[in-house]
Amino acid sequence: MLIIYDSLTGNVERFTKKLEMKCVKIVEGLIVDEPYVLITYTTGFGQVPLSVEKFLRKNNVNLKGVIGSGNMNWGSYYNGAAKKISEQYETPLIHTFELSGNLNDIEKVKLEVTNIV
Repeated sequence: MLIIYDSLTGNVERFTKKLEMKCVKIVEGLIVDEPYVLITYTTGFGQVPLSVEKFLRKNNVNLKGVIGSGNMNWGSYYNGAAKKISEQYETPLIHTFELSGNLNDIEKVKLEVTNIV
């Protein structure tokens, strides 16, 4: 399963490298024509990053699930972007992790993503 991600501070990018799976970073104009899972950070007070919003407007058909990276210091806004995307696109919220995740997060995501049909 393809992983599409965006990273602002580098936390999500560090996480994706630990996955050892096919991962592609969101860039302007990216079109994805195969099933994928999205990993995103949260910006502001629980908002979806603009780059992720733009990407999803053109690429939501093949979205099979979302994973969020966040910082628990944000309280109720923690992983707000992943939660909003899950609701808006009626796709599973597969997992959330703090900052760049830990070994348990990596293993859980690998397992969950591998089991998506």
